[in-house]
Amino acid sequence: MAHKKGSGSSRNGRDSEGRRLGIKIYGNQFAKSGNIIVRQRGTKHYPGINVGMGKDHTLYAIKTGFVLFKKIKKNKSVVSIISK
Repeated sequence: MAHKKGSGSSRNGRDSEGRRLGIKIYGNQFAKSGNIIVRQRGTKHYPGINVGMGKDHTLYAIKTGFVLFKKIKKNKSVVSIISK
């Protein structure tokens, strides 16, 4: 009889949960004050007008309005809130 298991399934199965990163409110959508706009690692998106940045680089709305994404480099953008 074999002393090793064939597929090794008991040793697999450990994986971390997803971090739920990404854009939460897209361009031209309405955002209330305090809403999270982007969860990110590092600064792919920078805060613009009426947008704040948390210590984990999360961007959030400071004022109520519509979200505006604007490209500044190839893979960088500025996120602003335009109040109407």
